[in-house]
Amino acid sequence: MRVLVLNPGSATLKATVLDEPDPDARFDRTLEWSPSEAHSDRAETIAGLLGALPAEGIAPTTIEAVGYRVVHGGAELTEPTLVDDATLDAIDGLADLAPLHNPIAAATIRAARAALPAIPHVATFDTAFHAGLPEAARRYPLPDRWLDEWGIRRYGFHGLSVQWSVRRAGELLDRPPEDLRLVVAHLGGGCSVTAVDGGRSIDTSMGLTPLEGLMMGTRAGSIDPGAVLRAVRLGGDVTAVEDDLEHRSGLLGVSGQTDDMRELLRLETAGDRRAALAIDMFVGRTAAGIAAVATSLPSIDAVVFTGGIGEHAGAVRRRIEARLTALGVPVESDSTNDARDAVLASGPPAVLRIHAREDLVIAAATADLAARPRAPADRP
Repeated sequence: MRVLVLNPGSATLKATVLDEPDPDARFDRTLEWSPSEAHSDRAETIAGLLGALPAEGIAPTTIEAVGYRVVHGGAELTEPTLVDDATLDAIDGLADLAPLHNPIAAATIRAARAALPAIPHVATFDTAFHAGLPEAARRYPLPDRWLDEWGIRRYGFHGLSVQWSVRRAGELLDRPPEDLRLVVAHLGGGCSVTAVDGGRSIDTSMGLTPLEGLMMGTRAGSIDPGAVLRAVRLGGDVTAVEDDLEHRSGLLGVSGQTDDMRELLRLETAGDRRAALAIDMFVGRTAAGIAAVATSLPSIDAVVFTGGIGEHAGAVRRRIEARLTALGVPVESDSTNDARDAVLASGPPAVLRIHAREDLVIAAATADLAARPRAPADRP
């Protein structure tokens, strides 16, 4: 089945065309856009994308289904879902929990449905992989009413990336994924760590929203909630405080210059103190996050690095690994800087690098759901 996969982010739209189950993309492009674009602009972007396909030998009429990455599915959307108006309303309703992502995902889906109205559209959710988190990992230590009345609990994110990493780890280690105990570190613009036991997520660093957990590109990660309360009490507007936590914190906030790890490493080499501090904090908090979720596992077969930083910043990986030697994690050699999926250091625990392929997970789920017989009312 030919599937168009759309992965809408706040700054980019990643588009892939796959002939499922072939893993080689027929078309792969990343388009830049603004988080403040109107719906008409999204529609124009989708139209331009479809218009670019014929030059790659792909007629838009040959696309049989469209699959999407949606960051937050809440408590109800816990598996791939055929998109209808009710699904879109549910995605919109979770916008306050993923303000950088869900509104853009909903707008993208609306634009693509309008452009390709005769084929199935399927939403897949980053939170779905974590839907079975044990209660002790899912709940916050808060009064019952926070959960019962306000729905405040932990969801976890980057599930599509973790799902792919588990599959590839099994292939690289020549073991069934259901026999593996892994810690998956997705390190990119957003960062998280997940403990996986036998293919199941049992602990993860992100929570109610993608703000919790590790230090990230522009997001603070976990900080004392008292710091947020104090900022508001001292006159910080709630919207402005939220904007700082989402857009001006993390690597950017500490370095004062950039959230690009490649540039930070260059600045550090040139003697920039704040860049060096940002990297050191990132390394320390990532290692602490890996160690924390590792306590949920009886043993560790491998630590998996994925995402832009996890895959490409070998110097950062090695510093993280050096902080984890007390857990028996080996430090990879300096000669492992290419981007291939690989076992970088033997274990246990082994150290693995895996290229993030959420698009393959989305395409497989989309093809499976789109191929199922549907009642007339379910058809787009």
